[in-house]
Amino acid sequence: MNAVETRRGALERLRTGQFDVLVVGAGITGAGVALDAAARGLRVALVERADVASGTSSKSSKLIHGGLRYLQQGDVALVYEALRERERLLRNAPHLVRTLPFMIPVMTRDGVVSRKIARALGSALWMYDLTGGWRVGKLHRRLRAKTAHAHMPTMNAEKLSAAYLYFDAEADDARLTLTIIRSAIERGAAIANYCGVNALKKNSSGAIVGASVTTHEGETFDVAARVVVNATGVWGDSMRRMDIGGDSVTIRPAKGIHITVPWELVRNDIAVVIPVPGDKRSLFVVPHMPNGDGTYRYTYVGTTDTDYQGSIDDPQCTQDDIDYCLRALNKAVSSTSRAITRDDVIGTWAGLRPLVAAPDGETVKGRTADLSRRHKVIMSDSGMVTITGGKLTTYRKMAEHTVDAVLDVMAKQTIATDASTQSTAPRVKRCATKRMDLFAATSHDCEDHLVSRFGTEAAAVRELIARDASLGQPLVEGLP
Repeated sequence: MNAVETRRGALERLRTGQFDVLVVGAGITGAGVALDAAARGLRVALVERADVASGTSSKSSKLIHGGLRYLQQGDVALVYEALRERERLLRNAPHLVRTLPFMIPVMTRDGVVSRKIARALGSALWMYDLTGGWRVGKLHRRLRAKTAHAHMPTMNAEKLSAAYLYFDAEADDARLTLTIIRSAIERGAAIANYCGVNALKKNSSGAIVGASVTTHEGETFDVAARVVVNATGVWGDSMRRMDIGGDSVTIRPAKGIHITVPWELVRNDIAVVIPVPGDKRSLFVVPHMPNGDGTYRYTYVGTTDTDYQGSIDDPQCTQDDIDYCLRALNKAVSSTSRAITRDDVIGTWAGLRPLVAAPDGETVKGRTADLSRRHKVIMSDSGMVTITGGKLTTYRKMAEHTVDAVLDVMAKQTIATDASTQSTAPRVKRCATKRMDLFAATSHDCEDHLVSRFGTEAAAVRELIARDASLGQPLVEGLP
């Protein structure tokens, strides 16, 4: 069955079916909610106005990590949760999620990290290991200057005193989201992209009974569902206004950008953490797309974390954003290395984090970089469940909490639109995704490009290429 037929079939099910839950939004959070709900036996529909992972979920740092800086901020519980979820992703999707070493350089003077801070950092890394970093099977360690310099030869060797090495993970965020969507479809979810919500449908008592949607072809119809989940990320307040009206604000968008430069200008063979001059933040310098001989094609640098007031549909990487990253990168490299300039930047991307805003009536203060990455589930009187906040790494836990809330709403419903549907709807209370292999998961030959993207479907992709060689041509010159 081709993709058009699959979507056509999903649209027909959406038109005619009766669902327990309608999820709005096909980012990582909505995908996770759809999978969790379907795995519990609920009848699941999901609609997305654009494409899967077309928003924030394809514009992250591509990292699956506990968040060392959150530990330094004292949020031990969040780090513990994130490291548990990192372990689960490494196990449940080994073809998409891989362990990645990180290095934090320690400089002697006018450098990246002072020795005083380095001692505190060493203590923090022990705490990181104890909180859950050990789950990858490797503890942090201190590197000698010579060893550290070999990992990034462009660093200033004269100022480099030592470094700390610790371990987290990386992932293709968009491919991971798509894989979760396919896992949900495999378990019976009806999912259609390019199908946006126009309005919520309510009964005479004000309870939500579904939503009106319109496809990109222009067809409008109603989807019947007992509960609607608002998993639209930074668009979440727009969905809430469809439900309760007014100007209630639950989301504080924070922009994060990344820049990409040729790897030869940096030559790092592992991820490196560097500070931003004049700011209390650090950036990741991550090698990307290995050539198979210890070298890479690109290095990307990010991310920023700034308040955002513009259009949430199209955040842009500005020249100031680029300069912010370049200042940090050039500060970290040797004075004998050529300065990296705007002309060297060959790509950028910008995304918006849907951070939890301060409660209504409170003044929003402080930097977005200092805001918690915890998530929040909000249940409205009409039966809509909104999930916001969180981070890529903890999507599964966010989904679990959201579906728990969905079941609470369903349990409290006293007036059903269809009594027979209410009595026959399946009920599975326990989350089933903790040890669930995602679609096409495999740990075999993950260094192979196709396997690292398609998992067990790689063989089928090769068969398609064998029949039509044009399918094997790169979509972008210079990429696989």
